[in-house]
Amino acid sequence: MKLLFLGTGTSTGVPQIGCHCKVCQSTDTKNKRLRSSALLTVGDTRLLFDCGPDFRQQALRHNIGHVTAILLTHEHYDHVAGLDEIRPMRKAWVYAEKRVLQVVQRSMPYIFADTPYPGAPTIYLHEINPSEKFFVDKVEIQPIRMFHDRLPVLGFRIASMAYLTDFSRIDEADLEKLKGLDVLVVDALRQFPHPAHFMLSETLELIKKIQPKVSYLMHLSHDMGLHEEVQATLPPNVFIAYDGLQIKI
Repeated sequence: MKLLFLGTGTSTGVPQIGCHCKVCQSTDTKNKRLRSSALLTVGDTRLLFDCGPDFRQQALRHNIGHVTAILLTHEHYDHVAGLDEIRPMRKAWVYAEKRVLQVVQRSMPYIFADTPYPGAPTIYLHEINPSEKFFVDKVEIQPIRMFHDRLPVLGFRIASMAYLTDFSRIDEADLEKLKGLDVLVVDALRQFPHPAHFMLSETLELIKKIQPKVSYLMHLSHDMGLHEEVQATLPPNVFIAYDGLQIKI
């Protein structure tokens, strides 16, 4: 398996509009973050985690001409707003909870009308049962229930890799589903508390509980600090992900 980080930033991206902090003004490309998304390749199957407003830029940057399926963690704009950008691909298979699929349909009625708008992409919606595994092609996917403040969201485990973004709580029962990971991709918004995200110290405590072989931090805001400075403070098996990073699993 290969995982390509398309975007590792929070909802505002980094740099943030109008900000003159040292992170937003940095010339280091590792401090420039598009909205969070990643592409997992398993054989001939290409799974896109979320599809935010930067997807067109991400697809062009990495020459992504098609995806097998799009897995949506939740319905917030920075995770779904790029769905219309799959027009050149013509078709997309989208997997999400019922509530999230309903939001997508309401947000883009021209796609799902009885007579769709000419040129609109064809999107096939597939409802996920959060308590059941499902398959895309022959790839088995385990949903992980989490909470983004009070909003139920999903993470995903595929083989020995898990992708967990935008959450501030996860129950013990779902932590058990994350045992034996080689790679954990996990939310770490900043270095001080936020009501809907783990801050860095909370993420590091979670990593100690799960004990993956290696972890990558993502969905970062400019408040996390400069990439190289923060990386130097982390345990040896914890890395700050950055846009364009590709890892083998």
